[in-house]
Amino acid sequence: MFKILINNLRKKIVKSSKMSLSKETRSLRSNKKEPNDEIKIKDEDSKEEIVVSKYFVAEILEPQKKSKKTGKKRKSIEIKYEENQSVENAGQEKENNEWFPKNWKETWELIKEMRKDATAPVDDKGCHKCSDPKADPPTFRYQTLTSLMLSSQTKDQVNHAAMQRLKDHGCTPQNLLATSDEVLGKLIYPVSFWKRKVQYIKKVAKILIDSYGGDIPNNIEELCALPGVGPKMGHLCMQVAWNKVTGIGVDVHVHRICNRLEWVKKYAKTPEESRKQLESWLPKELWMEINHLLVGFGQEICLPQRPKCDQCLNNKLCPFAKSNNNTNKKSKK
Repeated sequence: MFKILINNLRKKIVKSSKMSLSKETRSLRSNKKEPNDEIKIKDEDSKEEIVVSKYFVAEILEPQKKSKKTGKKRKSIEIKYEENQSVENAGQEKENNEWFPKNWKETWELIKEMRKDATAPVDDKGCHKCSDPKADPPTFRYQTLTSLMLSSQTKDQVNHAAMQRLKDHGCTPQNLLATSDEVLGKLIYPVSFWKRKVQYIKKVAKILIDSYGGDIPNNIEELCALPGVGPKMGHLCMQVAWNKVTGIGVDVHVHRICNRLEWVKKYAKTPEESRKQLESWLPKELWMEINHLLVGFGQEICLPQRPKCDQCLNNKLCPFAKSNNNTNKKSKK
């Protein structure tokens, strides 16, 4: 009984001591208000000093400072520079991503290597070899134009022989206009579509005499406006007759080879489509060379039927040769 009383007494003492300690602590805390808890600031509106808690300043003024700091970052030169840099990079990326055929330079050089001996028909019987080098400039130019008009769908050997007969007859616009259709037909036969070409030659001769004093136009637009003259003839005529590069002359050989090599971004259905796509990427300094280069290559190696891929130095690079090789392997199996 006595022990129970002692224990209860102890509990009361401990409880009372805790309560007193708690009161003292609260009293100490209430009296422990540091001077920095409250600070004086100037009211911007009234210009008077007011006393506020430092926590008010911390919660209101500091966030404003942070927002101002953030705003400065948004306007900083560094961020503008990064944005400008990304635009410049995009422009460089676009320029660097300009389309070029795969391995085209290597392919070009290998074709030049195969053509170095100049043994193709175009080398000694092409249109650039059909005019009389001793003729006066207007006559030389007219003969160049006439040879190109006859060359359509005609082999160089046949065209060259027809031009030799015309020159022997007198290949000037005045003389051919005065020649009968029958005689003119016999002179140019057997070029393809010889009857139609007789009419073209007569019409062009009259236009040149009436409008150009017997010479030929010196620009691509007026050349292509002549009867029987297309873009291929016009661009090649400007090159050979006037020594001006106005575009690429694309005939059936150039058209075929560019599709096989995939030198066109998408398959070109016509020579004119091939020309436009070629001119979009091929350096202009090569425009004068490409027709002669590829025509000879097409006459000797890259034939329309049964191309000699096994003899071609590009058979490891050419998409057509690779496909042709795979097809031959499957057929042998």
